[in-house]
Amino acid sequence: MTASQALPAVLDRIDADIDASIKRLFDFVRIPSISTDSAYNDFCRAAAEHIASDLDSLGFDTVVRATAGHPVVIGKSNGGATANGAPSVLFYGHYDVQPVDPLDLWKTPPFEPRIDTLPDGRKIIVGRGACDDKGQVMTFVEALRAYKAVTGKLPLDITMMIEGEEECGSKSLFPFVRQNAAEFKRDLALVCDTGMWDPRTPSVTTSLRGLLYEEVTITCADRDLHSGIFGGGAANPINVLARIIAALHDGNGRVTVPGFYDGVQELPADIKAELKALNMTPESFLGPVGLKVPAGEKDCMLIEQVSTRPTCDVNGIIGGYTGEGAKTVIAAQASAKISFRLVGEQNPEKIRDSFRAFVRERLPADAKAEFINHSCSPAIQVSYDNPALGKARAALTAEWGAKAVAVGSGGSIPIVGDFKTVLGMDTLLVGFGLDDDRVHSPNEKYDLTSFHKGARSWARIIAALAG
Repeated sequence: MTASQALPAVLDRIDADIDASIKRLFDFVRIPSISTDSAYNDFCRAAAEHIASDLDSLGFDTVVRATAGHPVVIGKSNGGATANGAPSVLFYGHYDVQPVDPLDLWKTPPFEPRIDTLPDGRKIIVGRGACDDKGQVMTFVEALRAYKAVTGKLPLDITMMIEGEEECGSKSLFPFVRQNAAEFKRDLALVCDTGMWDPRTPSVTTSLRGLLYEEVTITCADRDLHSGIFGGGAANPINVLARIIAALHDGNGRVTVPGFYDGVQELPADIKAELKALNMTPESFLGPVGLKVPAGEKDCMLIEQVSTRPTCDVNGIIGGYTGEGAKTVIAAQASAKISFRLVGEQNPEKIRDSFRAFVRERLPADAKAEFINHSCSPAIQVSYDNPALGKARAALTAEWGAKAVAVGSGGSIPIVGDFKTVLGMDTLLVGFGLDDDRVHSPNEKYDLTSFHKGARSWARIIAALAG
């Protein structure tokens, strides 16, 4: 029996097993696997062993692999089904969660999951990790469990990679993947750590913006100076830095760093039309945060500005006296933290070098600049004609009854960049989170519909990929 032939029975199995699926998710959420706090190291290990045991029960050859930090769970389906040209896949997720502070804002203990009902009638699962990422991971696992129950086997050649440091930068996963690249190279990566367009419209995230993050410090005099004595004669690094920052954008909102737009491509006309039809307006997107007017490139739609176009933003400025009252000094130093979100084929190293040259060219004689790089990762883009993307969109559309949209994400998941550059794989990012899931905040939740139909969605995607 093929995965497609088994699909109706698999969907029925997911429906019949939903109560047990929720219980399994609750058992996972109860483990306080906070990765950033060493006091929870044993719980992180426990979470890894928990998900490893669950994968073992589905027929995976599973091992908890050591890293320099928290362990990575690796499960292999021992070949699985590869008929009809089906791809081998790597599924990535994470078992670690964010800290729960401030604890007093939780309505109930964060690691005692519960079902609640929102005022609009939606049933939700509440608890730290209910959405990010334990609930999302378990949608995929529950789809596999249903296939195993119905057909006795897993439908694809699947490698599971569930890490424990995503919430603190995946610092141990990068060397782990690079050192074991040959072992983990597959045809396609799958990630469930993203969201839907809205509660009724599924989506596939087709791009993630890269991130170049620079810190620049401008130094002029060898000490802070009295502004009455030296003002007007001494170079002021705050003034210098302000002029440089002001020069980073032109009047149309475009970034002026030379070569910045090299590798930026226009969206295909059909994708652009789909994004326009989503009708993201300043009122709906900016209004809730007290803003009215889009601030990006004036010839681009708002949805493009925040998802598929590159950006430059100053994230912090430091310099001079900032305490209470007045202190009349010309500071010796001023610094700024500046991030560039990148798209398409933009080269972060070339843009870093061009930005630094841009700064140095604008320094007066008595000023010097020093730089620190905090991030230099490229963007990820799945080709719009990738067959796997079309299959995933069709499967999601069939499950949700609304056309699945292909949208770019303004954020970054750096390890997905390594999946492309190190392992040579495209990644399908399919998730079922919602904007009101309170991810990283007190009272994190995951809609019960997201969990249930998320598992059904993965069952359909797996069947489509398996041919």
